[in-house]
Amino acid sequence: MKAFLILVAIASLTGVTASCSSPNNKDPSQAQAQSQKTAVAVDVAIATLEALEGENEYTGTTAPIKEVSVKSRLEGRLLDLNVDVGDRVENGQAIAQLDDAVLSATVLGAEAEVAAREAEVSQANAAVGNAHAQVERARLQYKQAQADANRLTKLAKEGAVTSQAAENATTAARSAEQSLRSAEQQVELQEQTVGASSQRVLAQEAIKSREEERQSYTTITSPISGVVLERVSETGTLLFAGNEVVKLGDFSQVKVIVQVSELEVNKVRLDQSVNVRFDTLPNQKLTGTVRRISPAADPIARLIPVEVVVPNPDNKIGSGQLARVQFKGRQQRQITIAETALEAAGRSPQPPKDTANVQQSKAKANPKSNANTRDKGKPKTGTVFVITGNPKEPNVSARKVTLGDRRDGKVVVLSGLKEGDRIVVRSGGKLQDGDAVKLSAISESLESTK
Repeated sequence: MKAFLILVAIASLTGVTASCSSPNNKDPSQAQAQSQKTAVAVDVAIATLEALEGENEYTGTTAPIKEVSVKSRLEGRLLDLNVDVGDRVENGQAIAQLDDAVLSATVLGAEAEVAAREAEVSQANAAVGNAHAQVERARLQYKQAQADANRLTKLAKEGAVTSQAAENATTAARSAEQSLRSAEQQVELQEQTVGASSQRVLAQEAIKSREEERQSYTTITSPISGVVLERVSETGTLLFAGNEVVKLGDFSQVKVIVQVSELEVNKVRLDQSVNVRFDTLPNQKLTGTVRRISPAADPIARLIPVEVVVPNPDNKIGSGQLARVQFKGRQQRQITIAETALEAAGRSPQPPKDTANVQQSKAKANPKSNANTRDKGKPKTGTVFVITGNPKEPNVSARKVTLGDRRDGKVVVLSGLKEGDRIVVRSGGKLQDGDAVKLSAISESLESTK
């Protein structure tokens, strides 16, 4: 009896085990769900052509393209200064007035002297006219005396008159000739007198013009079109020649002086275009030009002054404003992706903690080599996942890529991708080649990149 009960128990256990291991008892829907893997949510970006912006930003302060100090050109009391700081002035505009009472009297005296010299010239011209008339009378007398001498000499040879009468007539003719020569010399002397008087008139007119010009200096005018930067003198001040009155600035263009490292100055060239931003104009990006590169560097800081000129047609840029300058580089556009795309297939190997600390210390000591320090130890190849398949049921394909420069969270892909490829930049889980994925709402589309 006891043996029979043991056999029954064994048979019961065998049946239960068989029923648990039978595949026919498994639910078909549950088996299908277990055989399908859930689609992983991913963020997708488009591989695009761009140049990694590696230009350093330099700051400088604006100044007018031309700054002029307006000074007094003579001694006098400042009667009026009719401009103030910030006023716009035009070239030739009167901005100040000096006392001109003394110079006005001097100009009147010079005018009187000119009139006196002109009167002398008139008198000399009248004397020249009288001398010419005397010459004409002497010439007529000489002709008459010469004719009488010839006639009486002929009659004396014929015996009609005495030889004494002929000799007297010849003597009279010679005397008339001498009178003519004397009258002609008087004309020359009077003409020389006229010339000398005319020169004295010219000299006095030059003195008059000089005094009038000096009088014009009492009205101080602007030599340029610009803005008043500073009032140096005030009304009532006694000025001497060379004393400063106001300072003017030409803001048709502004210049910015930036200090460039000697390691970077070889990338800067004359007439190079640069990007310039101003905090006062946050929504505008202006283009300037390198006008001057100093040949001398600061012996301590090893920085070289570079002058950048920026157009200012609307005069919105003033003096002393902060300018941020970026020198444009000649960089080739390459396929660029986010570095996070490399982490979808597994995070890139990181250097040991101690090594990372050493690299950070070196980067702080030498900021210019910071980019190169960050790239050291990073792999030159990697794997990214490219979206393939039906757009409604997308999946991913693992793609081996060759990597280039890295900067600001981006990396250049030298080979393995083409422009327009859609790549995974973040994923909700670890991906494998051929996995089905589900695109997130923030994923980029080809239309969004156009």
